Amino acid sequence: MMEHDRLNEEARDLLAGAVGTPPEGAVEASRRRVGAWFAEAAPRVAWDAFESPLGIFYVGATERGVCSVVFQRDFEDFAVTIDPAARLVRDPAALKDAVTRLQAYFEDPARPLDMPVDLSERSTFHQAALRLVQRIPAGTVWTYKQVAEALGRPQASRAVGQAMARNPVPIIIPCHRVVGSNGGLRGYGGGGGIPTKRWLLKMEGAL
Repeated sequence: MMEHDRLNEEARDLLAGAVGTPPEGAVEASRRRVGAWFAEAAPRVAWDAFESPLGIFYVGATERGVCSVVFQRDFEDFAVTIDPAARLVRDPAALKDAVTRLQAYFEDPARPLDMPVDLSERSTFHQAALRLVQRIPAGTVWTYKQVAEALGRPQASRAVGQAMARNPVPIIIPCHRVVGSNGGLRGYGGGGGIPTKRWLLKMEGAL
């Protein structure tokens, strides 16, 4: 049995046996063992924050890549985007490259944000749509229909819109560069809604 499996089993046993008045010290021992299990078995998500023209950005990353970008919201709003079974650990070193690139974006939005992202919690279609949109350059806009057609699903404009609304890493995946067929700025899942979408497109020279 692997060590984290043993810790997992011991934690379950302790919790299952917590009936009536526990012996002196048992609660603290239980907490230590559960804590040891959590530290050993729970996946780790590193995070950091930085100031931007749009306020504080919170950025989280797994070992696969950036998994969450939240701005114009509170830390609690960021924390709920992270897997509740994960350990959320502030680690500026682990986020240094992502943070540096995001900061540079506000100085020169033409710089590509081609960094690894973790979209593993999204459906296969949503992943495909988001990865396609990640390649749209600054100063350019696509319509939801164009994205759907590029994916070989010309009738899936609505599904593309849903993928953009659930984009976990706005800015890195520039869902603000996807607009309605008539050029209208439809909903935006990033902080600040449509006013932020308009601000970003103006900064990039697309409006």
